[in-house]
Amino acid sequence: FFFSSRRRHTRCSRDWSSDVCSSDLSLREMLRIVLRRDGYAVTLAGSGREASELLAKEPFDLVLSDIRMPDLGGVEVLRAAKAANRDTVVFMMTAFASADTAVEAMRLGAVDYFTKPFSMDELRLKVKQHLESSRLKQENALLKRTLQSTHQFTNIVGRSEPMLALFALIESIAKTSSTVLVTGESGTGKELVARAVHFNSLRKGQPFVAVNCGALPETLLESELFGHVRGAFTGADTLKKGLMEVADKGTIFLDEIGEMTMAMQVKLLRVLQERRIRRLGGTEETQVDIRVIAATNQDLARLVAEGKFREDLFYRINVIPLHLSPLRERRDDVGPLAERFLGKHAKAMGKNVNTIATDAMAMLESYDWPGNVRELENVVERAVALARTDTVMAETLPLNIQTRVPLTNRVSAEPVRHAMATAGPGGLPEIGEGFDLEARGEEFYRHYMAQALERAGGVQVKAADMLGMSFRSFRYYAKKLKLR
Repeated sequence: FFFSSRRRHTRCSRDWSSDVCSSDLSLREMLRIVLRRDGYAVTLAGSGREASELLAKEPFDLVLSDIRMPDLGGVEVLRAAKAANRDTVVFMMTAFASADTAVEAMRLGAVDYFTKPFSMDELRLKVKQHLESSRLKQENALLKRTLQSTHQFTNIVGRSEPMLALFALIESIAKTSSTVLVTGESGTGKELVARAVHFNSLRKGQPFVAVNCGALPETLLESELFGHVRGAFTGADTLKKGLMEVADKGTIFLDEIGEMTMAMQVKLLRVLQERRIRRLGGTEETQVDIRVIAATNQDLARLVAEGKFREDLFYRINVIPLHLSPLRERRDDVGPLAERFLGKHAKAMGKNVNTIATDAMAMLESYDWPGNVRELENVVERAVALARTDTVMAETLPLNIQTRVPLTNRVSAEPVRHAMATAGPGGLPEIGEGFDLEARGEEFYRHYMAQALERAGGVQVKAADMLGMSFRSFRYYAKKLKLR
């Protein structure tokens, strides 16, 4: 019988040998009734040749066929089913049990073999199990194709020269298994680049496992990376696989590797050299086949010089360096990125916001983006949430974005004057000899950030929310202006 992914069909081929013809006719009708009652659409064929012709015309998910038929045997029907769709589930049945026939059917791809008479309940259960398993395999394959499409390096937004050079480098090194070190400031998209390398490599069908080395204390990080045996420490009640073992045949991404302690660096170095791991508390070693991609927002060469990062580990991970430039050095990418985030968040919020006003875009392109791409996405998400029309207007942007637009920009100075005039007492100073816009901007920031910090009781996250800023941006300016 056949069960189609578009329409659910069930087909039963009949054994035409004279001594079983009438009983098989009854069996076919019984199967039609039982399987339709279970929710399947059932189609019957009177011979193996008819079944093969139908298989060539439309897709079916499951076939139930007799082995012995005079015009075309069940093995030929099985071959036709697999030729039409290799994922088709095939059951064989016969009143004449033969070990050789059963072995041949299973070798050609049949998933099960029934000898008449058989239990209808058993057949229904196996039909359900195999169809569910087949559906999950198809969904998994679709998910893998979707992930590969999502993480193609060509889907990383960027048209600036640094990004075009990065795309070319990713394309050339993706097929290798060499260790990669991705560097760049926080928020530039280092994990996105790591995923692009993995999903364009020969390991793309295998796991991609990401670990934030700076988010875990040393003992917990060791357990996460290498696993542990039962009783290795308090609370270790069962044996646990490490993430490096989980990533076997695939890629492990070690984010913020510069935060790793010196003791952990020694242990990681040995694993990278030997490609063997030992679970915490254990004695046996396990071989792993992994590609390592590390990332950091720190200057590892400087840390090596300061004795804070092992030189041998640095050279071990710095085989192929990939550097992500900060957004302020690739302003050509701000527009395309903003438009990508606009579409993403407008769809998520169910809002018809599809454009960014010219003056608003100019403000985005003029800003330095200390929080890089992550900060830009947060600003666009906020603007979409506040938008009352189909266009993101300048007034929906945070004040710190509006006040960073130079007065000589291609847009008029009116948005800046409006923002400054309404933001603080005393109005705006006139432009004169020795006028320093940068210093004026810092005064503006210092005044309102200090006020927000006071009201928030010194909690930076709350103060950032009051000002409509991202936490990373607030922290950057607080450090720059020496606010406490």
